[in-house]
Amino acid sequence: MKNRRNRTVRSGMALLTVLFIVAVVTILSLGFLVQSDVELACGRNMVLRTQMDYLAESGLEHAKMLLLNPQDVNSEYWTGANTQQLDGGSSDYYDVNVVKLGECNYQITSTAYRLKGGEQIGRSSLQAELRLDPCIAFRSSKQWTSELQTTINGDVHCMSNLQGDGDINGDAFARGSITATNVEGSSSASVSDDPVDWPGLETSYFTPSYYIDSGVFSTVVSDVNVHPTGSFNPSGANPAGIRYYSDSLELSGNVNISGMLIVSGDLTISGADNVITAVKNFPALLVTGEVLMKTGGTLEINGLAQLGKGILFDIGVENARVNVVGSVFIGNGDINGLSSTPVSALNSVAVTASADKAAIEVWPSAGTAMRWSPAAGAFFRSIGRQ
Repeated sequence: MKNRRNRTVRSGMALLTVLFIVAVVTILSLGFLVQSDVELACGRNMVLRTQMDYLAESGLEHAKMLLLNPQDVNSEYWTGANTQQLDGGSSDYYDVNVVKLGECNYQITSTAYRLKGGEQIGRSSLQAELRLDPCIAFRSSKQWTSELQTTINGDVHCMSNLQGDGDINGDAFARGSITATNVEGSSSASVSDDPVDWPGLETSYFTPSYYIDSGVFSTVVSDVNVHPTGSFNPSGANPAGIRYYSDSLELSGNVNISGMLIVSGDLTISGADNVITAVKNFPALLVTGEVLMKTGGTLEINGLAQLGKGILFDIGVENARVNVVGSVFIGNGDINGLSSTPVSALNSVAVTASADKAAIEVWPSAGTAMRWSPAAGAFFRSIGRQ
């Protein structure tokens, strides 16, 4: 009887021990499962964060390419867009906002997120400053001595030696030596490759008519014996607003051209308040000869100016000024004669690089586009997480 009780007690204790061990194992297993779930969730969150980081970087690159190619947007430059996607079938989106800090500098904010049930379950936001570089404001075809009354806001390219005391607020490139005293950026002498190609515009691209893709439009051919006055604007038959003069031309003041001016010969500026503003994707000024500045003459250009023989201030000229926002490319000459009279005479030339205004897309023939921009590259000065 006693032995039977002892066996019963031992059996009960063994059962309790087994139950205790099973309970401990179960608790430990549940703990491992919970920990695994937490680690799996953390892993998924890390993957999501990484995916959103990469998507936000894609937004920065999206903006970079469109700022380098403003021909592809309807506005002057791309200001951004919302709910952009790399894959139309996904639930991942990015928003991009672009703010212009200067003619060659932009602040870009790119925010990537995943939508689920109308809510953002993952998000990454990056902000960067983009610099167009190089972005050529002025190109001279030969040795250039920049004079004190010259200000170049942007990069300069000289096909020979670059010297002088003018202000160059950018980088300087030259095939020869560089001894210019007021270069704000870096100087690259003995450069064999052009930082930006020659635009290569020909009057035949625009006269007697021109193309936009495969559409044909009519250039206004004007009488060189009649000095233009007043305003000239694009029309349905001439959407680029192109006006062509087959010989030298004089602007005697108060001429406002919205479009493109082509002069086969020299362009003389003898009066004040002459303004040429390019239609988007078209040049502003094409002159096969020189731009000749006379006393009191002022010229403002918004866009690309391609000149055959440069800008010349005649001896004794006073109070003559040229201001360009875009680019000036000279085929066989430079800017000369600013100091033919004292500095107090207020002669001046200012050129500010603007890829937004100077980038072009023209059609030498039907359906065959030619694209050009003064900006050959870009880099991010800084990228930070928001």
